[in-house]
Amino acid sequence: MSDAQVHLAYLLAAALFILGLKGLTHPRSAVRGNAVGALGMLLAVVVTLVEQGLLRAELIALGLALGAAIGAVLALRIRMTAMPQLVGLFNGFGGAASVLVAGAVFIVATQAAGVTQAAGVTQAAATAVSAQETIATAASGLIGSVTFFGSIVAFGKLQGLVTEKPLRYRGEQVVKLVVLAAALAAAAMIIREPLETGRYWALAAAAGLLGVLLVIPIGGADMPIVIALLNSYSGLAAAATGFVLSNTVLIVAGSLVGASGIILTQIMCKAMNRSLANVLFGGVGAAVETVEQDDLYAGKVKQTSAEEVAMLLKTARRVAFVPGYGMAVARAQTAVRLLTEALERDGVTVEFGIHPVAGRMPGHMNVLLAEERISYEKLRELDAINPAFPQTDLVIVLGANDVVNPRARESSGNPIAGMPILDVDKARTVVVIKRSLSPGFAGIANPLFAADNTLMLFGDGKAAMEGLVEAYKEA
Repeated sequence: MSDAQVHLAYLLAAALFILGLKGLTHPRSAVRGNAVGALGMLLAVVVTLVEQGLLRAELIALGLALGAAIGAVLALRIRMTAMPQLVGLFNGFGGAASVLVAGAVFIVATQAAGVTQAAGVTQAAATAVSAQETIATAASGLIGSVTFFGSIVAFGKLQGLVTEKPLRYRGEQVVKLVVLAAALAAAAMIIREPLETGRYWALAAAAGLLGVLLVIPIGGADMPIVIALLNSYSGLAAAATGFVLSNTVLIVAGSLVGASGIILTQIMCKAMNRSLANVLFGGVGAAVETVEQDDLYAGKVKQTSAEEVAMLLKTARRVAFVPGYGMAVARAQTAVRLLTEALERDGVTVEFGIHPVAGRMPGHMNVLLAEERISYEKLRELDAINPAFPQTDLVIVLGANDVVNPRARESSGNPIAGMPILDVDKARTVVVIKRSLSPGFAGIANPLFAADNTLMLFGDGKAAMEGLVEAYKEA
């Protein structure tokens, strides 16, 4: 293929990536958007193989079959509750690929430069020739290694292999600054003297340690933000590797991922009323204050039954569901759909209040409900549904905690102070379905559980919802 044909194909692939991202903005077009993005990547890979003279039908078929098999296994075996962990691993693999590819290309380039220097070219001339590669390689090694090791720690926290609580220690910020300085010094030495390839792996090691140190102190409540940020890092590492390879489509694709990840991170920070610096250097998830919890709940919590809630639903005209991670864990979304359909047959208006950080990743609740064919128009964001709660007869909070905790309205003094929440406590009646009075990720008691208009329906989310469906049919 000529250079013009290659660049035209890359331009088409980049356009498909953009159209794919556009399609992912709405559930109706998400599947199509995913397919369009995958087509763009297939085109980019095939064109790159052709350009490098590596086009062999059997190798492409083998790669497609192997990738499809791995993807199918992941799609069928990974539970929706484990999707954040999978996304974290994808981010990490992207960072690792950038580190390895950039490192391999850098080694080849420096070996060639060494031969050139041995033939009589000065060190300055050899460095000038490889300036773009050395700068881009240093950036790829730094960002990619932070991404990989940070993502591994994030995966461990979400999977329960590492404690979700922030691991803090005296002088941690100083330690991070020292490790960052060491990584930047290694990067500067690579750019200054590119023929020393060992420094690249020293840079990768220092950056990897930095990635671990950055994520270890972050608590479970902040993991959605961390996942979004690491996604952005993986894109930036890919873009830097594109400069190493002088590959246009990799630069474009990496830039798209990097930019979208930063935008998503910003949205998540806004939803939690926290700055990115506060997430990276603060951490949410302190130990539970059991004394405060006992004082708050003692003699005030009112337990209810499925039959009592069913009677309340029979007299309601407007009902809202507020799902959280507990719904995903219990796999209660099918029972939620069944109750929604039964209520709507009786003329009840049903809506869903979706908090941006409900669950463990952005859009977690939206996907679960969309899989149950619940109309997307019923899923209302925080700003849209909050004004309607005072006119809502009954709110069912299913597995949510911090996102409905009135203590967020406090100006300071607790980990979620100032975080926008769903104002469910302003509804006429609130039913909270939960296994116990245990706190959420933030580790603080929830006054909603002891409010005068709140009833607690204790039990497994799925079993409780299925019992509620049956009780409603019989009422």
